[in-house]
Amino acid sequence: MIADNPWIDAIVRILLVVVVVIGAALILIWLERKVAGRIQQRLGPMVVGPYGLLQSVADAIKLLTKEDLRPASADRWVFELAPFVAFVPSLLTLMSLPFTADLFVRNLELGLFYIVSVSGLSIVGLLMAGWGSANKYALLGAVRAAAQLISYEIPLVLAILGVAMVSGTLNLVELVDGQGRVPYIAWQPLGFGIFIIATLAELYRNPFDIPTAESEIVGGPFIEYSGIRWSMFFFAEYVNVFMLSVLASLVFLGGWNWPLGNEVGWPLQLVLIFVKTSAMLLMFMWLRVSLPRLRIDQLMSFCWQVLLPFSFLGIIINGLVLVYEWPDVLLGLFSGLAALIAGWAVYRGSRRAGASQPWSPVPARGMY
Repeated sequence: MIADNPWIDAIVRILLVVVVVIGAALILIWLERKVAGRIQQRLGPMVVGPYGLLQSVADAIKLLTKEDLRPASADRWVFELAPFVAFVPSLLTLMSLPFTADLFVRNLELGLFYIVSVSGLSIVGLLMAGWGSANKYALLGAVRAAAQLISYEIPLVLAILGVAMVSGTLNLVELVDGQGRVPYIAWQPLGFGIFIIATLAELYRNPFDIPTAESEIVGGPFIEYSGIRWSMFFFAEYVNVFMLSVLASLVFLGGWNWPLGNEVGWPLQLVLIFVKTSAMLLMFMWLRVSLPRLRIDQLMSFCWQVLLPFSFLGIIINGLVLVYEWPDVLLGLFSGLAALIAGWAVYRGSRRAGASQPWSPVPARGMY
């Protein structure tokens, strides 16, 4: 009996998560290419395997067998450790993510806090990659990535904090159990919007892909990496996409409970998680191929002038409703109204500034 031995049980669960993550990443790479192809009126991968299903496997074999180079002037230890520092936190976050009420490696009482804390460590890996490469383009990309990820981490945490205030717990299983009838997206529409935007920035995907902008910094902190080390950065990105999609389905979309209630068996729980996570993944893919890249000043202005103030506004709204014990309907109403005001503010700011700086009421002068 596996459950009788906690060590064997933990090892089996970890191996299961690793297998799921590797399979999910390979499928996501193929799926994103197919989705992007359909949106751009082309076929995507079609040669390797039926409908190109084995294209990701072929790419993985190519990267594993490709020559691994290191610049002569690079800092050896920093250069070689950077991929691991960027990849390992992505994998560690999945250890506390529940996929059903009973399927997880460890159900932590502070699971939400653990995920937010550990996921931020990947920033160190990007800085190490830029510094250790001894390349100006790589260093510039690493500095951009650090500025972007640290900035957007704040509204991301505040959006999750709003849900924690409403649920009264940081345990993800208990948080999902509190959404048997109504998902928290109904009470936190502003927080959900901020979470999605900040997630795109944390994943440095369009329109926030400035750290890896080919036209400006030739690929960012990964420019000197090749073979297996480059693939670890690439793989970490898709692991983070998968992790944040699962987290969004748990925190905002009711996880395995809503809309079927708390008495659902584990097969239906897996189906619900799969459907909601797939919807989030497809949305991230759609946004990536649909939105143009922002400039660095536009990106930072949008975070500090729009997202951050409205994140604090969402916390204030939650505090007022909870302290005075107003009905939950008012919580959703006030949060939705704040989301509409935020959209109107972005629209007015873009119209007033013109094309020079869409997210600020004051046009940028002398930037370029």
